[in-house]
Formats: sequence, C-alpha cells, structure tokens
Amino acid sequence: MKINSIKYITATLLLVIGLTSCNNDDEGIIIVEPTLDFSGTFAQEDQMGRPGINTVFSATPEIENNFNVTIPSEQGAAFQSLFETQLAGLHSAFGATYENNILNLDITTLTTVLASDVLQVAPDAPTTYFDGTNVLTGRTLTDDVIDVSLILLFGGQTGDRFNGQDINNDGTPDLPILVTDGVSAAGETPLDAFPYLEAPHGI
Repeated sequence: MKINSIKYITATLLLVIGLTSCNNDDEGIIIVEPTLDFSGTFAQEDQMGRPGINTVFSATPEIENNFNVTIPSEQGAAFQSLFETQLAGLHSAFGATYENNILNLDITTLTTVLASDVLQVAPDAPTTYFDGTNVLTGRTLTDDVIDVSLILLFGGQTGDRFNGQDINNDGTPDLPILVTDGVSAAGETPLDAFPYLEAPHGI
C-alpha cells in the first residue's frame, strides 16, 4: 500500500514539474511577421477571355503557348491569319469549306473577332454570350459558352451545319457533331452570391 502511495506521489510531482517547466516554453521563439515580396520578374502563363478558342484554333502547342503569353492588343495581328488557316483546315478535313455563320460573319471577320482574347461587356445591352439576338455582350453563369463558340465556328448559316446529319440517307451520319460538346446545362441553378456554386446534386 505504501509502495502504491509513493508511486502516486512521485507521478504527481513529475507532472507538476513538467507543467511548470512548460509554462514559459514560448521564450526564445522568434515570431516572424509575413511580408509580401513583389520583387523579381513576373511572367504571364495563361489567359482565357473566351474559353476554348485557343484550344480549337492553335494548330501546335507552340502557337497555343505563344497565344497565352501575348497581350490581347497584339493578338489580332499575330494570330488572326493562323486562326483563319486552322479554321479553314478543320472544315477541309470534312470535305467542306467554311460557310458564313449565323451572324453572317465570313471566316476572316470571325477569326479577327476571336483572335483578340477578351470578353466584351455592353453596359446598355443584355449580358449574354449569345441569346439569339445579342452576341458577345458579356457572359452570365448559365451561358453555354462552348456550344455558342462551336456554333459560330461550325454551325454555318443555320447553326447546325455539322450536327451529325445523314446526307445520303443510308442510316449512318456523314457529318460529325461539331456544334455542341454534348454537355447539358439543364438544371443548373447558380446562387446569387459569391462563389455562385449551387448545392451538390444528389445521386
């Protein structure tokens, strides 16, 4: 019994000594306040005013990377002709030539508009990437910008030129589907406040 009591007393003393020795354990620690350092050389790596444009138009990784680091005011002169050649080539690969799109833009005008990678804003017009009347006046959270871009590039005057048509009626599509990415935005209801993400969908 006495041995147990001695064990308890010893354990208690050790605990008290340990706590006492830890009482000032912050002494000698130097707290360094974080500082922002903006010195050095910064380099632009990427940009995206209009999603998908660089991906579709840049024929090589080198062109794609160069586009990403070129300021918009210089992009038109540097990339318009390359984009036009690429768009013509994409049509040619399917035995077709570019057809003026639903906005009646010819291939040179369209690639001139899209070569400058900026998102326009029209303060006095409805904000939309394209709503059937207004085009490129901004962008809302529910705008399907990829489908709109594909329609402008491959949809022709009707908007569905490359939409899996069976031209010779043999039951097999003769044209690929290039006017949509096939991803539906149905049921998407973004919130009104930042970060605008809706609740996760149930399974």
